[in-house]
Amino acid sequence: MKIGIIGSGNMGGSLGKLWAKAGHQVIFSHSRDLQKLKHLATTAGTNARAGSPGEAIAQSDAVLLALNPAVIEEVLGTTALDQESQLAGKVVISCMSDLKPDFTGQTIGIATDLKISIAETVQQMAPAAHVFEAFNLTFAEIAASESRQFGLDKPSIFYCGDHPGSRATVETLIEDCGYQPIDAGGLIVSRSLETLASVWVQFAIASQKFGSSGSRVVIV
Repeated sequence: MKIGIIGSGNMGGSLGKLWAKAGHQVIFSHSRDLQKLKHLATTAGTNARAGSPGEAIAQSDAVLLALNPAVIEEVLGTTALDQESQLAGKVVISCMSDLKPDFTGQTIGIATDLKISIAETVQQMAPAAHVFEAFNLTFAEIAASESRQFGLDKPSIFYCGDHPGSRATVETLIEDCGYQPIDAGGLIVSRSLETLASVWVQFAIASQKFGSSGSRVVIV
């Protein structure tokens, strides 16, 4: 499968590397440091390359959005693409959080009058896309580690979306990263998953079970 990564930071970069390792063709895009982006693609192996957000959308079957939600419109707008035609029928996985570096911020959605989730906002922006929420209940450090295996257990990843025909694709992409997929229902559930993700991160930091010491917390 061809996968476009829009937002190649810690999470996007780690998941992209796992997909490239699993044999998918990955395009990394959107980084503040172009050289870092190229280095990321090089370290991911021969199945990966760097590109623009427009290339990542147009040349992929599935797209991962791992951006700061505040720049979604800016980034998608600069692709100069017709979203209806470029994203129509494609799986778009939203893996975004509105938490700030000090772990404060909204627990749901983008700052609009409508209290909908970030993933639902993406679905509104690209109504013909098959938008799912996934990977927001794990840490980038877990995705970047040598293995997601904890003894005999794999960490679980909840996912949700409104397109039954694309569920198998999302589950495959989750499994290819070493996680166990759990279907949480329709896209409206993303409101709960995004809130849970914020609470989960804030708890991990506050309890000091996850931080600079390198210790890890993960839902199994």
